[in-house]
Amino acid sequence: MPEEPCQCPDCQRFYREHDRLIRENPTLRQQQELSWAALQSFRTLAGRVMEELQKQQEASDAPPEPPAAAHAVPAANAGEGADEADPLQQAMADLENINAHLFSIEALMERIFDVRVPDEVEQKFRELAGELAPDPLNADRLRLNRLLHQTPDLPG
Repeated sequence: MPEEPCQCPDCQRFYREHDRLIRENPTLRQQQELSWAALQSFRTLAGRVMEELQKQQEASDAPPEPPAAAHAVPAANAGEGADEADPLQQAMADLENINAHLFSIEALMERIFDVRVPDEVEQKFRELAGELAPDPLNADRLRLNRLLHQTPDLPG
């Protein structure tokens, strides 16, 4: 027996977005372009955040000139700044890893742009997109949703 889809709000939001992306981009070419744009936007944003964090870290690493009498730092306070920087350092390392993975994915995705299909195949994409992600405002879909919402959820 097939497993029922998860009904949590996060999964429901994912299902709606998944269906919307299929409905709005029902061809191979559109899916290729959508995937490429999503990857590029992710890389751009993650890269920019990393740059800003590096600037922030460099600014905080360059302490202002202390007065001559303040050169002695008590040993108890010496490690406090390092503890505060650890989460930032970890976040920057994670972002570097994300960017490296995204770059690898980009290299692999370039291959999907080599694929071209005939119009008949693109039409098959459109047909199946309609089956996989029917228009939620379609009268039949609205009627079905109304019926489903009238019955209580089955215990999970």
